[in-house]
Amino acid sequence: MSTNEMVTYFVVPLLIFFIRIADVSMGTMRIIFISRGIRYLAAILGFFEILIWLFAISQIMQNLNSPLHYIAYAAGFGMGNFVGITIERKLSMGNRVVRIVTGKDAAELVEVLKAKKYGVTSIDGEGVIGPVKLIFSVVKRNHVADLIGVIKEFNPNAFFTVEDIRFVNETHVFSKQSSSRNVFNQFGNFIQKKK
Repeated sequence: MSTNEMVTYFVVPLLIFFIRIADVSMGTMRIIFISRGIRYLAAILGFFEILIWLFAISQIMQNLNSPLHYIAYAAGFGMGNFVGITIERKLSMGNRVVRIVTGKDAAELVEVLKAKKYGVTSIDGEGVIGPVKLIFSVVKRNHVADLIGVIKEFNPNAFFTVEDIRFVNETHVFSKQSSSRNVFNQFGNFIQKKK
């Protein structure tokens, strides 16, 4: 087998696989940035995503008779989704609202959350079996696990939900800040504030 054939049948499919991982990962991040309203970063990622995709599809069009190229393209797409979601999880971007409903006296839980510097709002409510306490807390995504740990320690039977939030006026909500916010997240917040 000649060098040109080796490149065509082995190197190019491998290249397609890796560039598909790159462009699909960028696409996943772009969608996340769009949902968060970070339009400038979404636009930059969109530019590079399409540029890389055009290169990949041009290689496919030049090798229409090679099933290996198709497999590399599809495998790169699948792996790109996995990598994109993994990156998003590692970045721990965004805010979450945690809603807690408990029939147990919530004064202790509220005090523990305040002591841990979480913002807390609690109101009285009425459930199926009687009075309940509704507690709301808006936290950074990387603090959700800690907050859930506090809830489970206080009342393992408490009902709680965690939901994504698109925008929060952080000046008035957050008193607990992450000590290790990464540069990428800071850049995204900077871009969002410039809108």
